[in-house]
Amino acid sequence: MAPRTRRQRTLTHGLTVLALIFGLTVMGACAGRPAGPDSPTLKTLTVGATAEPDTLDLTTSDNAAIPQLLLYNVYETLVKLDSEGRVRPLLATAYELSEDELTYTFRLDPKAHFASGSPVDGDAVVASLERMRQALSATIQAQMAVIERVWAEDSHTVKVELSHPSNKWLYDMTSTAGIVIDPAATDLANQPGGSGPFQFSYWIRGDRVVLSRVGDYWGTPGRFDQVTFRYFSEPNAMNTAMLSGEIDVISDLTSPSTLPMFADDDRFQVLEGTTNGEVVLGFNHARAPLNDLRVRQAINYGIDRQAIIDTVWGGKGQLIGSMAPPTDPYYEDLSQAYPYDPERARQLLAEAGLGAGASLSLRVPTLPYATGAAQVIASQLSQVGLTVVVEELDFAGRWLPEVFLNGDYDMTIVAHVEARDIGKFADASYYWHYDDPTFQDLIARADQAGPSEYLDLMRQAARRLSEDAAADWLFLFPKLVVVAQGITGVPANATSLSFDLTTVAARG
Repeated sequence: MAPRTRRQRTLTHGLTVLALIFGLTVMGACAGRPAGPDSPTLKTLTVGATAEPDTLDLTTSDNAAIPQLLLYNVYETLVKLDSEGRVRPLLATAYELSEDELTYTFRLDPKAHFASGSPVDGDAVVASLERMRQALSATIQAQMAVIERVWAEDSHTVKVELSHPSNKWLYDMTSTAGIVIDPAATDLANQPGGSGPFQFSYWIRGDRVVLSRVGDYWGTPGRFDQVTFRYFSEPNAMNTAMLSGEIDVISDLTSPSTLPMFADDDRFQVLEGTTNGEVVLGFNHARAPLNDLRVRQAINYGIDRQAIIDTVWGGKGQLIGSMAPPTDPYYEDLSQAYPYDPERARQLLAEAGLGAGASLSLRVPTLPYATGAAQVIASQLSQVGLTVVVEELDFAGRWLPEVFLNGDYDMTIVAHVEARDIGKFADASYYWHYDDPTFQDLIARADQAGPSEYLDLMRQAARRLSEDAAADWLFLFPKLVVVAQGITGVPANATSLSFDLTTVAARG
């Protein structure tokens, strides 16, 4: 096999902002678990997940499992997102934007320091931003491309000059592109170095990553002495462990039909929030007949999305109609743009010249929501005259190289969990191969627009995707969390890729 190109490597990394994050489960964690027979009692938390990082280096991989583990916990950013999706100060106590909207000035917290003890000063922040500008991650490269130059005005002031105004850039800085790395950290793949309330302790591949509390953390200290992220492949085992009292929290429950198991209010709290996870029936626009608007619209009319939610996700989830969840400020309800209408679907297919028995491939990763939805879709589309051949592929072994990288598919299903990822449709090289100049222009203009015009242009962009049937948005993942009594502060909404430990605590 020929070696992969740099683009192939970065594209592969970029896929991990997709559905695997929804296997995250939090296990765990009560006070009082001893470190050893002669050790004082430690307060510990164990977080279980199904998607293990392939590396701990955020500069080379967009794997969602890495910020899930490290963002806001080990690494901090100048600004962060709160549970409502609002930008808040973190390492920067304040920031200002120049009148021409080209220069950001960040005022650093003088108390901030890395776990190594060295200060988070202007030089360290500049070095980190420059490091990110050279990152191998395709996503980070794109997010940092707007920077013209960055410099430290003094030890507590950093300035960033952009090549053009950008509404999106500050938001991007709340995630992986904005992490501030300790300049002394050189082996980021195995020994990340940040300024957060926890620091990396050790990693047993295939099993767990352990974080420990930073004793002299500059801000509000972590509530646990040790946090372990353990990786599991069987969600049913998590339910059993929760019921038996071995687990304190299940985050992002992947079997919503099992929620009644946790109806005992004396033992459990059930939180239901929202996520950024759009479950997308993606079309390969480079292939006929999916390059025909009538065919794409027919598929949208031919699928009963509420039936998919009821059948596949236990009735939990939200219809959205475009690539924007309710936590996006430009969201509007487009869920009824294509109501279930089999007769209209048949008419459009006939107009497109597709006779009865026309066949399309539906190649999906072996993830519960994808395989379940695929069977429902195949059945529904058969009723309007489309034969759908479903093929289930191992995510890493076959779906990534064959579908995502090589475009060998007609339709596929995967959840995109990255926040404000509507701009993916402006990249014609992305695996959908959607190439619409009108949409691309709207996205580009919105990024440089004033606040009110920005929202209007983004709404127009979301409508354009819907009208053009660029995909079929099956549903938005709910955030389903089961918490044992005694554990507090688990966020109800997933507004970022982080499993943010900074708010989680145990009573007593």
